[in-house]
Amino acid sequence: MTMKKIGLLSLVMLFAFFVNNKAFAIDVPRPEYPRPQFEREAWVNLNGTWTFTYDYGMSGMDRKFFESKGFEQKITVPFCPESRLSGVANTDFIPCIWYHKTLDIPAEWAGQKIILHFGAIDFESAIWINGKKAFEHLGGSSSFEVDITRYAAPGSKAQLVVRALDDVRSGKQTGGKQCTGYYSGGCSYTRVTGIWQTVWMEAVNPMGLKRITTLPDIDQQQLVIRPEFYATANGNTITVEVSDGKKTVSTKTATASDGIMIALPIKKPQLWTPETPFLYDVRLTVKDAQGKTIDEVKSYAGMRKVHCANGYFYLNNKPYFQRLVLDQGYYPDGIWTAPTDAALKQDIEMSKAVGFNGARLHQKVFEERYYYWADKLGYITWGEEASWGLDVSNQEATGNFIREWQEIVARDRNHPSLVAWTPLNETWGANSWLYNRFVTNVYDITKAMDPTRPVNDASGDSHVKTDLWTVHDYTREYDKLVEHHTFKDGKPAYRNVQSKPFLAEFEGQPYMIDEFGGLGWIPKEERANSWGYGAVIETEDDFFRILEQEVDAIKACKKVVGFCYTQITDVEQEKNGVYYYDRRPKFDAAKWKAIFEKIPSYIEIEE
Repeated sequence: MTMKKIGLLSLVMLFAFFVNNKAFAIDVPRPEYPRPQFEREAWVNLNGTWTFTYDYGMSGMDRKFFESKGFEQKITVPFCPESRLSGVANTDFIPCIWYHKTLDIPAEWAGQKIILHFGAIDFESAIWINGKKAFEHLGGSSSFEVDITRYAAPGSKAQLVVRALDDVRSGKQTGGKQCTGYYSGGCSYTRVTGIWQTVWMEAVNPMGLKRITTLPDIDQQQLVIRPEFYATANGNTITVEVSDGKKTVSTKTATASDGIMIALPIKKPQLWTPETPFLYDVRLTVKDAQGKTIDEVKSYAGMRKVHCANGYFYLNNKPYFQRLVLDQGYYPDGIWTAPTDAALKQDIEMSKAVGFNGARLHQKVFEERYYYWADKLGYITWGEEASWGLDVSNQEATGNFIREWQEIVARDRNHPSLVAWTPLNETWGANSWLYNRFVTNVYDITKAMDPTRPVNDASGDSHVKTDLWTVHDYTREYDKLVEHHTFKDGKPAYRNVQSKPFLAEFEGQPYMIDEFGGLGWIPKEERANSWGYGAVIETEDDFFRILEQEVDAIKACKKVVGFCYTQITDVEQEKNGVYYYDRRPKFDAAKWKAIFEKIPSYIEIEE
């Protein structure tokens, strides 16, 4: 063989190496690692061109679609078929859709568990590998994994088939703002069906880490890690190393077993805040009894504390005013899926530029990459389920919700930017004792899984058991807003929903107006098919006059310790965003910022 041929062969091998290790992401949409708080080296991104077929008659099982080696149509994953980025753009109702992808299982994964990950599939999904059913999952927003080791051999090709069932009109599933009519209308928008987040697979040692729970404790200056493993063996150890980007600040080795709590002292910790979003690097190494490394995971953590006391929300033991914006996470071309990772980052940067210190993530479970950027950039968030569409009087529906919500909390509870859980929104079906039991169960389960954050049981005031008292108020007039949210002896607190026997009464929780504003700015030619809250505003001067009087009114209400402005961008026909739907600015960012920041982040408590 000539030197020229050897050189060419080396280049080919080098290129293949880089492609397999994701140094290049040619024609792969959303190529970035989807789970940055729990990252391994050996993984494969499965986004890109898949084949698919519709199953309007629900006959795919009879026709044995699960044995398919390819369907007739093509779709770009991870974008839903309703989106333009999928290459399909079918916005009709899709009761059932089937996908196919041929998997190349790396030969070097021999002896490892092969885990297939789905960021999210809406709503009910079933997974087949080489014609054999490997898994079923309920939940349109929660991530899940499938161990396909027994179905797919390393060094071989495997036929992956996914079926997704979706009936947003059934009342038995979460849907969020997906419209139950053919056309988008009001505050409901284009639907999402099937795969809408990254699909990927990784190799994991059979006794590797399954997940970790990260518990920052700034009062005792320690970071507590609780690991879980796929399996354990006597003699296995886990070492946790924490560094500040320059040097190791703490390390500890412990027996690798489920249930252990590894407390790492962090002397004089650098605290995470929106103003100073410092993150510690965390490396977890699992070794067997002979000292051989069998698993290694990279993570990060923020040292911060949130709690509620005396009517205030505290961040790192200081009263903190939350200037939130409502973010529904819709994109003109991707619907629920951001077109790029940079788009997720940009949304947060746009929000901070106009004076918000965080967002209420509304009626959608945002992907982990969004939380990563919120952690990195310094941006507080509220985690919310896509609860609209759910019949809260139906026990099957509430059971589906609780299971999905548990998976969401388990996935996202390590993010320092996430400071509150708000599972439900405007539960207008709250008219029975079943609702009371359902909300109580959701609250108790959430607090059992994560006692470190407040729970806002139902935004919009159908409160049953809650750590935050939240109300919605789109009143524009200064005097009326002040009257609504000024506490007077002998009079109950303002609420959207009139008192019912099973609803809770205000008990001094932090009081927040978690929806207000919604001021529309709509060109005349679009007003027939668009809307914002309240009367049409004709001039920019009037717009900012109204906005400022609303913020001034909230500032005058001393019991109000947080707000959420509706909303960061227009969404389809709802045109009340700070930015247009395509993220273009409507007005000078400095004008917004000057008004919203009239209320400082840190609250001076009057003695």
